[in-house]
Amino acid sequence: MEFIKTELKDVYIIEPKVFGDHRGWFYESWTERDFENAGLSYHFIQDNQSYSAKAGTLRGLHFQKGEYSQAKLVRCVRGKIMDVAVDLRHDSPTYLKWTTIELSAENKREFLIPRGFAHGFLTLTDDVEFIYRCDNYYAPAHEASIRFDDPDLNINWGITDPILAAKDTAAPFLKDYLDKGLLF
Repeated sequence: MEFIKTELKDVYIIEPKVFGDHRGWFYESWTERDFENAGLSYHFIQDNQSYSAKAGTLRGLHFQKGEYSQAKLVRCVRGKIMDVAVDLRHDSPTYLKWTTIELSAENKREFLIPRGFAHGFLTLTDDVEFIYRCDNYYAPAHEASIRFDDPDLNINWGITDPILAAKDTAAPFLKDYLDKGLLF
């Protein structure tokens, strides 16, 4: 595995070593040893998978607050997505900055997002399957979200009218959290 630093502190793109022959291919999507050798220590305890039927489906920007925050190791195993991570950590030099990466079944890249980040993705194809590992359990009472089109973040999703869940349509703006001191 190759660990590629992004412009955001503690966020990595992971390039797996893919071994292929006439039968197909194989790669390790997670090994604790490789992460520890790269100076990254995570204990993932929950795997999640989602399916999105249509291109233009946007999920996010989601996060869990406080001690319920989650680090995520994400990948797209069918189709193609644009994945987004937003740094919500007050003490970070990249506070309120964001980055994107294209993840696909074809490129097999993974994205490591530490605790204290909002996360979301936009499907770029139909029939997308997305898998992610978390280092903390899902805690519905501590779940939160920020509007995908928040003007203070100004994320270029490349779409103006995505397919959204009701909770994402009704998500607060970043300033609503900042005014109340509710981020990390």
